[in-house]
Amino acid sequence: MRPEVTGRKLSHPVSTIEADAYSIDEFCARHRISRRLFYKLKSEGLMPPTFYLGTRVLISREAAAVWLRACENGSSTA
Repeated sequence: MRPEVTGRKLSHPVSTIEADAYSIDEFCARHRISRRLFYKLKSEGLMPPTFYLGTRVLISREAAAVWLRACENGSSTA
């Protein structure tokens, strides 16, 4: 649907710019995991480090890439 016709906002706008950091929701969507699993694994030290920008909790693109490589290599720590 075209938003200008329906008046609806797009649920996930498509961006051509690669983000330098991801919100928790963006990270979870990108890696197809639930927020609940994210926080469970984070409490076990198995998620990438996060940082705050104001009140927002973010994960850097580099930290996400390091975490993904560790997962692919079968490492138990990120």
